[in-house]
Amino acid sequence: MAQQKACALSDLETDAAHRVVLDGVPIAVVLDSAGAVHAIGDTCTHGDISLSDGFVEGETLECWAHGSAFSLKTGRPLNLPAYEPVPVYVVTIDGDDVLIDPDVTVELN
Repeated sequence: MAQQKACALSDLETDAAHRVVLDGVPIAVVLDSAGAVHAIGDTCTHGDISLSDGFVEGETLECWAHGSAFSLKTGRPLNLPAYEPVPVYVVTIDGDDVLIDPDVTVELN
């Protein structure tokens, strides 16, 4: 599949997550305080909770239910109870469009 419009850049609020669903894949899109846009899987690996309802702080997105924070860059959990990472997606900005391919995740070491 190819990249598709997830949302408009103007739809995003700084330090907040915006939930989108692309081809059935829930994704949390975040504009961090440094101006970078991130896209990670929207489902907490600990409790099947929407991460976009959580809290953004710096380069992390914290699950509101149990407090696991995930790196917006790597998808890795930074604390328990979650121990499995969430997927990270490549984001392209084209004008005001935020483009994401829900079939392609970033491979991290």
